[in-house]
Amino acid sequence: MLKQLRAAVVMLVAMTVLTGLIYPAAITGIAQLLFPYQANGSLIVKNGTAVGSALIGQPFDDPKYFWSRPSATTPYPYNAAASSGSNLGPTNGVLTQTVQARVDALHRVDPGNTAPIPVDLVTASGSGLDPDISPAAAEYQVPRVARVRNMDPATVRQLVAQNTTGRFLGLVGEPVVNVLELNLALDQAQGK
Repeated sequence: MLKQLRAAVVMLVAMTVLTGLIYPAAITGIAQLLFPYQANGSLIVKNGTAVGSALIGQPFDDPKYFWSRPSATTPYPYNAAASSGSNLGPTNGVLTQTVQARVDALHRVDPGNTAPIPVDLVTASGSGLDPDISPAAAEYQVPRVARVRNMDPATVRQLVAQNTTGRFLGLVGEPVVNVLELNLALDQAQGK
């Protein structure tokens, strides 16, 4: 029995060292060598300071910026430690009120825009962290952003096109626009 206990303890220690120390250190080292941008959180850096991640959305509510898809995380929006959707079903009154409040907010900042509001501007994603919006959601916001920034709408549309990522291999997924990268491009275009 003592022999079996000793073998079990040796195996426990060996596997702990192997799977708890050596393997994670090796994978981290390989990731840092081969994929440093992704391994460090896909951080977007401006003037030497990290301003966000390309993988996690940020709240924008200033009319001069493109707005992100809403977040349902708590206690604050885009909380990466609490990734979740709202879990509200389509017949839930709270969801209806929340969507209506978002529609009203969009109409308040752009009362002349009578185009249909794309659904991703008024509903949260399943994770609550989505950094991207659809090209349609970006197009809906072009007139407001161009007007507030005193820019030609064609210039703003060109920035949207430059910050649109197509389907993976031309087949998988949908085209998306990373909101943080687009807003940074807007600021850069105006020398900010």
